[in-house]
Amino acid sequence: MRAAVLHKTGQDTLDVREDVTAVGFGPGMVRVRMRAASLCHSDLSAMNGVLPQPAPFVPGHEGAGDVVEVGEGVRAVAPGDRVVLCWMAPCGRCAHCERGRGHLCTASLRRLGAPGFRYEEGGVAVDASGFYGTGSFADEVVVAEDAVIKVPADLPYEAAALIGCGVTTGVGAAVNTARVEPGASVAVIGAGGVGVATVQGARVCGAGRITVVDPVVSRRDRALAFGATDAIAPEDLKATAKGLPGGGYDYVFEAVGRSATVRAAYDATRRGGAVIVIGAGAQDDLAQFTMGELFFNEKRLLPSLYGGAPVPSTIALIVDLWRAGRIDLDGMITHRVALTDVNDAITQMRTGEALRTVVTLA
Repeated sequence: MRAAVLHKTGQDTLDVREDVTAVGFGPGMVRVRMRAASLCHSDLSAMNGVLPQPAPFVPGHEGAGDVVEVGEGVRAVAPGDRVVLCWMAPCGRCAHCERGRGHLCTASLRRLGAPGFRYEEGGVAVDASGFYGTGSFADEVVVAEDAVIKVPADLPYEAAALIGCGVTTGVGAAVNTARVEPGASVAVIGAGGVGVATVQGARVCGAGRITVVDPVVSRRDRALAFGATDAIAPEDLKATAKGLPGGGYDYVFEAVGRSATVRAAYDATRRGGAVIVIGAGAQDDLAQFTMGELFFNEKRLLPSLYGGAPVPSTIALIVDLWRAGRIDLDGMITHRVALTDVNDAITQMRTGEALRTVVTLA
């Protein structure tokens, strides 16, 4: 079968091969025929080493497909079910899961380097893992039962793929983590896929003002179509925030993953407001605050991982919102490519040309 492989961390392009096999099927495992996968910036972060993922590996973690086979003991899904991949799979037994915070479960990270694929190089078998236990840039994947979430059959594969990470992360940050109130003022730093999903989440919550902050004019303009009320360049954020009642926004979402933009988000938030950090950043990138300002300003720092709530419940909410016409998933797909052209998708994301590129897997 076909799969796109990164042989070494730091490489810029993927090797699209036709001699790859999905491995590991057995009790508790599910075989999925992939139908669509979308490129998320986290894939690039794994490729360049910002996010830990042993190489070689098959990138891709936003994906949707059909279950073709289930191993012994699998109860959650059956052959023929349409599913979305879940890259941070909850175990259902740890303290986080028992508290209803399954999105914080780290049990699946133990599978980070587990073989999910195999191919030959110079006559020698090579094992490759799937990014965070998934690896959606392949015709087929074998994943644990807890790494798939059943979705309705009328949800298109392409839209379902987006829900696998970026949309769930952005919408969930507004709805679950921040719990934006009707009429609130919101700023979103970063107008990529997660940022635009956050805009849509804030709009669903009834925010009165939604300002998008991004250095790229085309990305700013694009965000207006998804519910942003205004869009500004980063150098204008400070003055715009000071002109608001209270001297800042009620909620500022950081969807970039850099300490500098977290600091800018903090400065643009009013006293008593909230900074919601949803960008995936590097382990050694330190954001700095003084103890005095943290105490005096009472601004809340709220990191939000994978939507800030159990992933199945956030996905179910998003499906309901999509059915009601309250969020736009199709409009977020700006480009479509075949798996053989996946490196074009990488270029489109790096340049900011694409909001979301979907890799179609017929």
